[in-house]
Amino acid sequence: MHIAEGVLSPAVLGAGAVLTVIGTAVGLRGLEYDRLMTVAILAAAFFVASLIHVPVGPASAHLILNGLLGVLLGWAAFPAILAALALQALLFQYGGLTVLGVNAFTMSFAGVLAWYCYRAIARAWPGRNGLRVAAFCGGALGVAGAGIFTALALAFTNEGFLAAAQLLLLAHLPVMLVEGLITMFTVSFIARVRPELLRASGV
Repeated sequence: MHIAEGVLSPAVLGAGAVLTVIGTAVGLRGLEYDRLMTVAILAAAFFVASLIHVPVGPASAHLILNGLLGVLLGWAAFPAILAALALQALLFQYGGLTVLGVNAFTMSFAGVLAWYCYRAIARAWPGRNGLRVAAFCGGALGVAGAGIFTALALAFTNEGFLAAAQLLLLAHLPVMLVEGLITMFTVSFIARVRPELLRASGV
């Protein structure tokens, strides 16, 4: 869901940069030292998973895993995703440096919303089934949120992008299902072998 250089208006670019700085500061402030390795590993997974792109208008569709990062990291998803996107922009010219703030915010904040959703469902529905449903919803919401925020960034730039924004959302519907399942299976596995990682995320 990388928006290319030269597409967004200066106002949208500036707002995205400011919001990303704030989110990253919150994420780093609450990041404990013993979780640095987990953040680095998940940032690497995000980096690799989103390398394969299918063009969709001025953006692209691909596996994101921001919902998974959000579920496992909470606000720490901001620095993890920002680092991965910065490397992608520098090494592979995906997105770009001027749009880095917007791209990072759309994916990271959607991941944070997925974290809140996951926590709420897991606490309201204790047990393995509740955990699976919570993880699936978190993974799907991460993609849906990123698609909505990206579409809004395009729509606020120019009304001519409304059609592209709608196409972007439709293109990511199957990605929502896939990422929901990936997050569900991953969280279920972690719950069996490393449950402390889930407790560290607030559940």
